[in-house]
Amino acid sequence: MAAVTLVDLTQVRSSQYGICVKKRIGEFCALTGNGSQEPVFFIADPESSVGTGRFPRSSIQEMFIGFSNSPQVLCKSSLSAALYSFKKAIDKKDISNVKIVTSSRGRGLFQVYQELLFTSAYNFEYTHRQHTFLQHLPALKGDIAILRSSFISDCFGHGFSTRTGGISYIRTLSSLNLFCNPRRKDSRAVVAENLRRLGVQAGFHPQQFNLIKCSHASDVWVMGKPAPDSYDGMVTNQVGVVIAAPGPDCMPLLFTDPIAKVIGVAHAGWKGTLMGIAMATVNAMVSEFGSRPADIVCGIGPSVGPCCFTLEQDSAREFHAIHPDCVRHMDSSRPYVDIRLATRILLARGGIKPEHIEDLRIPHKSDSTLCTSCHPELFFSHVRDGLNFGTQIGFVWIK
Repeated sequence: MAAVTLVDLTQVRSSQYGICVKKRIGEFCALTGNGSQEPVFFIADPESSVGTGRFPRSSIQEMFIGFSNSPQVLCKSSLSAALYSFKKAIDKKDISNVKIVTSSRGRGLFQVYQELLFTSAYNFEYTHRQHTFLQHLPALKGDIAILRSSFISDCFGHGFSTRTGGISYIRTLSSLNLFCNPRRKDSRAVVAENLRRLGVQAGFHPQQFNLIKCSHASDVWVMGKPAPDSYDGMVTNQVGVVIAAPGPDCMPLLFTDPIAKVIGVAHAGWKGTLMGIAMATVNAMVSEFGSRPADIVCGIGPSVGPCCFTLEQDSAREFHAIHPDCVRHMDSSRPYVDIRLATRILLARGGIKPEHIEDLRIPHKSDSTLCTSCHPELFFSHVRDGLNFGTQIGFVWIK
């Protein structure tokens, strides 16, 4: 049955009106490729078309040049006039199913005009702007793929995300980016939708989800206690609570204790590795929940490998002090550093059994390490992609 979508831009209230509208329309255009398959109308702020100069109608229309099914932009003198024009347009096409995308505040206003201008012959469906088209958009770059450790017990849910199956469209963030940062170009709504899709696939709800607040240090938050402003480790014994660590080159580390039923996660870059974040997380599991290091299992998720990661000599020398095998070409100006090997060594020295530490590999390629920089088809990478990089995560919960 034919349907039409009406997108409300009248709720945009900002001194930078034009920038906000451009962002919202640009996101719609990019996410829908050559436009929606169904007719789409935008209702813009009526004041934007009557000479205020904030954002003229022509600026909106220009954004759709070249689209095969260009949305129509309604900038009338009032909302009632815009909706009446909208009604005439859909009546001409004999369409009676209307999807209205607006804010929760805008919904009440639209329903008033719905009663005045339309009859029960029309079917209206309202959705909040944040959940607009996003849940219905096709996944980019394939389906969601989750890497899992064979070492972690079935009493835990866990996984490491890859970059496929989301809706982020910017090249370096495409497609399952799971971190929103003001310095990057992925919106909070898109990242939230990516997380929702990951949760559906993995078996958790986004409301249960807790992501580490990184500072590249060694602070650990014990859930249930006051949270520090930033922390690179997190531990809990609460059932159903999902804890997660980002890792777009840094290591997302998952810790599970099947005996005491305790879990932990850590974000371990080269600075955090040297500061001892891995063992700080283990020590929190031991001191707060009674875990024994010998019972703890650790999964090391995707990270940049020694094939691609270099440091200044002074920093590389600290890894060399952990073990000479952690550094390649120590005499060069920027030696290559193996943060994954350093983590394994530090965990083993701290009492984690070597046979309880799994350095994940690419499925069906057991001899291939998970270097995020080497595998652009699978992973995001700051080293490879620069400042506007996406983020994959490692996550775990107690079932």
